[in-house]
Amino acid sequence: MNSSEEIAVSAMSAGRSALRMGPAELVQAAAMARRFYLEGKSKIQIAEEFGVSRFKVARVLETALERDLVRIEIRVPAELDAERSDALRARYGLRHAVVVESPAEGEETSPDPENLGETAADLLGELVSEGDVLGLAWGRSTIHMAAALDRLPPCTVVQLTGVYDAGTAERGSVEAVRRAAQVSGGEAHPIYAPMLLPDPATAAALRNQTGIARAFEYFDKVTVAAVSIGSWEPGISTVHDMLTDEERAHYASLGVAAEMSAHLFDAEGRRVGRDLGERCITVEADRLRRIPEVVAIAGGQRKAAAIDAVLRSGLVTSLVTDTAAADFLLNETGPKPRPALDRADPDGI
Repeated sequence: MNSSEEIAVSAMSAGRSALRMGPAELVQAAAMARRFYLEGKSKIQIAEEFGVSRFKVARVLETALERDLVRIEIRVPAELDAERSDALRARYGLRHAVVVESPAEGEETSPDPENLGETAADLLGELVSEGDVLGLAWGRSTIHMAAALDRLPPCTVVQLTGVYDAGTAERGSVEAVRRAAQVSGGEAHPIYAPMLLPDPATAAALRNQTGIARAFEYFDKVTVAAVSIGSWEPGISTVHDMLTDEERAHYASLGVAAEMSAHLFDAEGRRVGRDLGERCITVEADRLRRIPEVVAIAGGQRKAAAIDAVLRSGLVTSLVTDTAAADFLLNETGPKPRPALDRADPDGI
């Protein structure tokens, strides 16, 4: 995941302008650059070795860059797009934005490409520290991510939503929590309950059951969370697919543009259809907003507008996406979003 830097220091192959330096200057500059860039020595250490001031060392290093004596090449794995990643991070004020190449045309068979989960797994390996509490919400992307995990510091893992009970593949949220806990060697707190219940009373009764209540107690302790995003259309939002036609039409009339962990958002990131949450087993939006690091995993053109909406909600701090979604987000002509790290609630503005 980290960029690797290759530093080429060569007096012989320096640019024509560097030849204006005398041979002693060239040799000294190359030696200082080698100490600084390749050996990791500080400017103070270099100054002591060469018997000059640290300010002299700084000037020599600056001159070496200006005159092409030192060449710095930044390389990232081919599947990562560093330029789009940085542009996306800046546009939305995110802590981290990682953009991967979209599947080639005709190769994408799922609205949640597996490579997003693989990249998110690597990112979690960077973000999670020993003693953290990791929260995983339901989503195909988070399930792919958990399956790809191969390193995590010792941490507690808690499930943030109930399960989508429409088939064996979708019961993977419990398995994802177990998998992450197995990799980290920490405790697992799964939730054995559907995400969506018939009515608020049934949902409330389930929340009071011992195992589920224990998981909910950890919500305020979560330090890093991974969530998925869905757009309001068939096959792209789990919640959309679980509702009746009449219910879908009702929420669509409220302007739903995106769904995340059973919370619905309009195009400006404002929460709508809050009554749905009363029927769901899920982490509350206010609790999500208090989690220090919330990583959203979503990509593809069909989800691009939904990603924009959720990024405007103030609920997420980081994003793993692909080039197809990134291009839409970077070319979005709507109102510039507030920085995601402000964690501002659009409803409070």
